[in-house]
Amino acid sequence: MSYFKIPRGLCEHINGIVRSFWWGSKDGKRKPCWVAWDDMIKPKRWGGLGFRDTELFNLALLARQAWRILNESAFLSARVLKAVYYPDRDFLDADVGSLPSRVWRAIVEGKEVLVQGLIRRIGTGETTNIWSTNWLPRDGQLRPLCCPMPNAP
Repeated sequence: MSYFKIPRGLCEHINGIVRSFWWGSKDGKRKPCWVAWDDMIKPKRWGGLGFRDTELFNLALLARQAWRILNESAFLSARVLKAVYYPDRDFLDADVGSLPSRVWRAIVEGKEVLVQGLIRRIGTGETTNIWSTNWLPRDGQLRPLCCPMPNAP
C-alpha cells in the first residue's frame, strides 16, 4: 500500500469487508448499525471511532514516500527516480512523464497530496515568491489574500 496506488474498487471492497464485519448478519439476522460509517472513519479526537478509510490511508502512505524523496534525496531510490523521471527539475516540479512505472505514478499522486499541505520556511526571503508559494501557516490558502501591487517607486 505504501508504494502502489490501490484501485478504488479494491479499496471499496476492503471497506465493505470491514463494514460487513461490524454491520453484517449472523444466522440470517442483521446486526444493528449503531454508528454511521462516516462517523466510524472520523478520528477519535473528532468524535469518531478512528477506523481508516482504505483509499485515504493509501494516499497518506504515498504522500509519506513523496516526503521521504523530498527530504532524503541522497538515498539510492531517490537518486534513481531523479535520474529517470526528473533529471533537470526539482521533485516538486516533476510530473508523470511518458511511460512511467506504477511506482512513479503512485509517488506522483502522493506528491500531489503532499503539496496541498506544504509550506515554505522563509529564511532570508531571497528565493521565495510570496505570491505563488505557500508560506503562511493557516487553514485554507496558505498565501496572502490580497493581490500583488505593481512595481511602485
